[in-house]
Amino acid sequence: MPAHPVFIDMGCGKGRVPIYVYDKFRVPTIGIEMDIGFYREAEENKRSYLHKKHAHAPISFIHTIAEAYEVKSCDNVFFFFNPFSIHIFRTVIHNIWKSYEQRMRDIHIILYYPPYDYLQFLHHGTPFELLHEIHLENETNLNERLCVFGLKKA
Repeated sequence: MPAHPVFIDMGCGKGRVPIYVYDKFRVPTIGIEMDIGFYREAEENKRSYLHKKHAHAPISFIHTIAEAYEVKSCDNVFFFFNPFSIHIFRTVIHNIWKSYEQRMRDIHIILYYPPYDYLQFLHHGTPFELLHEIHLENETNLNERLCVFGLKKA
């Protein structure tokens, strides 16, 4: 994992994963969501979480499409729970790579329940390699897993 992770959830829905990741690991999180209803629910979930914790936390949500999100030079952990088509996924990965070219850093891509075409694209069309594959305990569906990719080391 990068030294100073910033966790980006592409297609965050109601924002549960970014809030959980912040609560568990205390790292800045950003959720990207195109659906206005989910975005509003994510903001409400954040308000509720912060109210319960009586705190301020670096959790933010952005209402935009994933391919329009401008990847920042500090963004380095990207989470995807099969949120969109392979065409959009390719564009997002391309945007991540453009950001890397501007500022080289460790970058990790985490796929939960990864579609075959996402895996094929990362394996054969990018400089990312599979670092870890985590199968969930007591799960019979082989697709119910996390795949963590990182940049290939030269």
